[in-house]
Amino acid sequence: MTTSSIEPTPEQMATLFASTDDGPVVMLNLLRYLDVASDGSGRTGREAYNDYSAAVLPMVAVRGGGIVYFGTTSPTVVGPVDEQWDDIVLVMYPNRAAFIDMTTSAEYLAIMGDRTAALADSRLVPTSQISF
Repeated sequence: MTTSSIEPTPEQMATLFASTDDGPVVMLNLLRYLDVASDGSGRTGREAYNDYSAAVLPMVAVRGGGIVYFGTTSPTVVGPVDEQWDDIVLVMYPNRAAFIDMTTSAEYLAIMGDRTAALADSRLVPTSQISF
């Protein structure tokens, strides 16, 4: 059984802050929702995440980013049997600094509770394109 991960650890944030990669970054989000959001609102996890998405997308756009892909997943073909995901989201930012600026802003911190309340588990992986 894998360990649930909803928020980054201080070590993970320190690694992100220390990155010298200043090119575009696409954040890979793997999401597993709670049946009922953990904040007592009565929403489903998916509803809470949709509320988070509606609030965060303008913040991403202001920083020059946007959704590359948002879709549902099928059962995992290769990977741990207990690691199943509901949705995948790819979000592009012009650079890691834009992502850091957004996620540390007061505006973002005010709405991130919807994301936390929505998720049973998640993965967030920064990716950089490789040119051939």
